[in-house]
Amino acid sequence: MKAIVIYYSYSGNTKKVADILADYLKQGREVKVLRLEAMDESDSFFIQAARALFRMKAKIASLDFDLSSYDLICLGSPVWAFAPAPAMNTYLEGCFGLEDKSIALFTTYGSGTGVSRCFNYMQNILSKRGAKDFRKFSIQQFKVNDKEFINKVIGENLKL
Repeated sequence: MKAIVIYYSYSGNTKKVADILADYLKQGREVKVLRLEAMDESDSFFIQAARALFRMKAKIASLDFDLSSYDLICLGSPVWAFAPAPAMNTYLEGCFGLEDKSIALFTTYGSGTGVSRCFNYMQNILSKRGAKDFRKFSIQQFKVNDKEFINKVIGENLKL
């Protein structure tokens, strides 16, 4: 079984969760990790949140958007203004090869407001591309350094 963990992280919180998830998945799987990097990112969180709120996209480095060779596709983003980060929006719009794939969505967040709306947005885009099986989990920013807690959340929510 092959899995891929694709994530965007501005502050490093989502990266920490993505790394723990990748280690968890390596038990019996080949795992690739892909970090999305926005080339047009502002230093202003307010501007970034506004871009996320209006579902804007970011310019990202040339990446492989073909996910057909993976059995499990994991996508992670911070929740900004009820939405994924603009770099994740770009990837969601461009990826393909999702027919009948298992998807794990994960987010990191501060207050928790908007997590379900963010998940719904991501799932809607991926469903239109044929993805069928969705699993989700979120980690609050204050828990990103608690590897044991994150492994427990992953195990309870992914049930792989």
